[in-house]
Amino acid sequence: MLSQKAQILVVDDFATMRNIIRKCLKILGYIYVTEAENGKEALDILAEKDFDLVFLDWTMPEVNGIEVLKAIRKDPYLRDMGVIMITAESRDEDIRTAVEAGVDNYIVKPFTAEVLKNKMNKVFPD
Repeated sequence: MLSQKAQILVVDDFATMRNIIRKCLKILGYIYVTEAENGKEALDILAEKDFDLVFLDWTMPEVNGIEVLKAIRKDPYLRDMGVIMITAESRDEDIRTAVEAGVDNYIVKPFTAEVLKNKMNKVFPD
């Protein structure tokens, strides 16, 4: 299980969605949450600070979620970090693309704090 002191990065181009994810994480006891508005900003933040988990939207301007995921998995310092994609993309081929790129888990919007918890527990089992 992921420690309550874990550093979590939430990447989504919609502030409302970032707030929803942050509130769900707070309900689950996670308070160390950093936000990024797009993939480029996320990569800049990841270059400066260590994170345990990234929640990553797929469709974003500048650098999309799949490109961020591929960059994370290529980087020797980041490759072991947990990545959960949260997206409206629910087609089987989209999920397959994310899995092939190295995503640890996948959440389709909309979701609840309980769904977030279950997906996180699969990435970070006891």
